[in-house]
Amino acid sequence: MRTDLDAVNAAREVALVACRRTIRACGSSIRAVHRLEVARAEALAGEAEAALRQAQRAVAPHPAIGFAGFVHDAEKEYAEAILTAALVGARPLPGPDQIGVGIPAWLNGLAEAASELRRHLLDRLRGGQLGLAERLLGDMEDTYDLLVTVDYPDAVTSGLRRSADALRAVLERTRSDLTTSILQARLQAAIADHLPAPSQSECEGVVGVETAER
Repeated sequence: MRTDLDAVNAAREVALVACRRTIRACGSSIRAVHRLEVARAEALAGEAEAALRQAQRAVAPHPAIGFAGFVHDAEKEYAEAILTAALVGARPLPGPDQIGVGIPAWLNGLAEAASELRRHLLDRLRGGQLGLAERLLGDMEDTYDLLVTVDYPDAVTSGLRRSADALRAVLERTRSDLTTSILQARLQAAIADHLPAPSQSECEGVVGVETAER
């Protein structure tokens, strides 16, 4: 019994360390996606995958610790990193089998990836990319509409309902922010269209006032 328990404990320690590396690399990968550092994001996602596979191999012979929760959390973070990059890049979303994670981890990772789009959307708004921001909001809405149809107990989906509720709150704030920005842009364009262009004398007068103030 001691030999068996030693093996379980050793596997747990290996998996815990690997899961922590996975989560750190995933967080860094997502930040790189927001900064549009595609190569760095992919490299960090590769590091996260290597660490996650190590954790999965370590717990495979020991189902009791495999379902303890920390491997699921690492899988969810990895799914979030991969799906965030896919959503930002307007690429098809790889399924759970393609990225080697459980279905509950994939679904929760998708919910969090859609929430991450808010940051990316606001960054694009600051850059004046309204069209791209609208596309990102549409992806957030589509994701939420999908997730609310996955109506199973939390024990089956690992708390997906809470993740979907959190996404809904983020989605509502983001929709409000984007709507305000679009209305402001339209108002500014309308004002610009109806204002006459300044004459040369008016421009010279403004320059003269600024020079006198200095």
